[in-house]
Amino acid sequence: MTYVLVRHKVKDFNKWEPYFDEHGVVRQATGSKGGKVFRNAENPNEVFILLRWDNLQNAKKFSQLEDLKEVMMKAGVIDKPDVYFVEETEEVEF
Repeated sequence: MTYVLVRHKVKDFNKWEPYFDEHGVVRQATGSKGGKVFRNAENPNEVFILLRWDNLQNAKKFSQLEDLKEVMMKAGVIDKPDVYFVEETEEVEF
Protein backbone atom coordinates (compact mmCIF):
# COMPACT_ATOMS: atom_id res chain seq x y z
CA MET A 1 0.00 0.00 0.00
CA THR A 2 1.26 3.48 -0.86
CA TYR A 3 1.07 6.26 1.70
CA VAL A 4 1.78 9.97 1.70
CA LEU A 5 3.17 11.41 4.93
CA VAL A 6 2.92 15.20 5.21
CA ARG A 7 4.12 17.57 7.93
CA HIS A 8 3.36 21.27 7.95
CA LYS A 9 2.54 24.14 10.28
CA VAL A 10 -0.72 26.07 10.21
CA LYS A 11 -1.78 29.40 11.68
CA ASP A 12 -4.75 27.86 13.49
CA PHE A 13 -5.55 24.14 13.53
CA ASN A 14 -9.27 24.77 14.09
CA LYS A 15 -9.41 26.99 11.00
CA TRP A 16 -7.30 24.55 8.93
CA GLU A 17 -9.25 21.38 9.73
CA PRO A 18 -12.53 22.21 7.88
CA TYR A 19 -10.55 23.00 4.71
CA PHE A 20 -8.80 19.64 4.99
CA ASP A 21 -12.10 17.83 5.53
CA GLU A 22 -13.85 19.56 2.61
CA HIS A 23 -10.94 18.76 0.29
CA GLY A 24 -11.46 15.06 1.00
CA VAL A 25 -13.73 14.82 -2.05
CA VAL A 26 -10.79 15.76 -4.28
CA ARG A 27 -8.45 13.35 -2.49
CA GLN A 28 -10.92 10.51 -2.91
CA ALA A 29 -11.51 11.30 -6.59
CA THR A 30 -7.77 11.11 -7.24
CA GLY A 31 -7.20 7.79 -5.47
CA SER A 32 -6.94 8.42 -1.73
CA LYS A 33 -8.34 5.62 0.41
CA GLY A 34 -8.48 7.71 3.60
CA GLY A 35 -5.98 8.26 6.34
CA LYS A 36 -5.29 9.92 9.66
CA VAL A 37 -4.49 13.41 10.91
CA PHE A 38 -2.21 13.97 13.88
CA ARG A 39 -0.92 17.09 15.56
CA ASN A 40 2.09 17.75 17.71
CA ALA A 41 1.18 17.35 21.40
CA GLU A 42 3.38 20.34 22.27
CA ASN A 43 2.44 22.50 19.27
CA PRO A 44 -1.14 21.88 18.12
CA ASN A 45 -0.55 23.95 14.98
CA GLU A 46 2.01 21.47 13.65
CA VAL A 47 0.08 18.90 11.63
CA PHE A 48 1.03 15.41 10.44
CA ILE A 49 -1.14 13.68 7.83
CA LEU A 50 -0.87 10.03 6.79
CA LEU A 51 -2.98 9.20 3.73
CA ARG A 52 -3.43 5.85 1.96
CA TRP A 53 -3.43 5.85 -1.86
CA ASP A 54 -4.36 3.35 -4.51
CA ASN A 55 -0.96 3.82 -6.19
CA LEU A 56 2.14 5.99 -6.18
CA GLN A 57 1.35 7.71 -9.48
CA ASN A 58 -2.00 9.03 -8.24
CA ALA A 59 -0.48 10.17 -4.95
CA LYS A 60 2.18 12.15 -6.80
CA LYS A 61 -0.38 13.55 -9.23
CA PHE A 62 -2.53 14.78 -6.34
CA SER A 63 0.45 16.44 -4.65
CA GLN A 64 0.99 18.59 -7.75
CA LEU A 65 -2.59 19.83 -8.12
CA GLU A 66 -2.87 23.62 -8.29
CA ASP A 67 -6.15 23.30 -6.37
CA LEU A 68 -4.28 21.72 -3.46
CA LYS A 69 -1.88 24.65 -3.24
CA GLU A 70 -4.77 27.13 -3.27
CA VAL A 71 -6.64 25.29 -0.52
CA MET A 72 -3.51 25.09 1.61
CA MET A 73 -3.03 28.85 1.35
CA LYS A 74 -6.67 29.55 2.26
CA ALA A 75 -6.46 27.10 5.16
CA GLY A 76 -3.49 28.91 6.69
CA VAL A 77 -0.55 26.62 5.98
CA ILE A 78 2.46 28.77 6.93
CA ASP A 79 5.46 26.75 5.82
CA LYS A 80 6.52 24.54 2.97
CA PRO A 81 5.20 21.05 3.72
CA ASP A 82 7.51 18.10 4.12
CA VAL A 83 6.04 15.40 1.87
CA TYR A 84 7.16 11.77 1.79
CA PHE A 85 5.85 9.00 -0.45
CA VAL A 86 6.21 5.78 1.54
CA GLU A 87 5.20 2.14 1.28
CA GLU A 88 4.08 0.04 4.21
CA THR A 89 6.40 -2.88 4.87
CA GLU A 90 5.17 -4.16 8.21
CA GLU A 91 2.47 -3.63 10.83
CA VAL A 92 3.36 -4.45 14.41
CA GLU A 93 0.77 -5.07 17.11
CA PHE A 94 1.19 -6.14 20.70
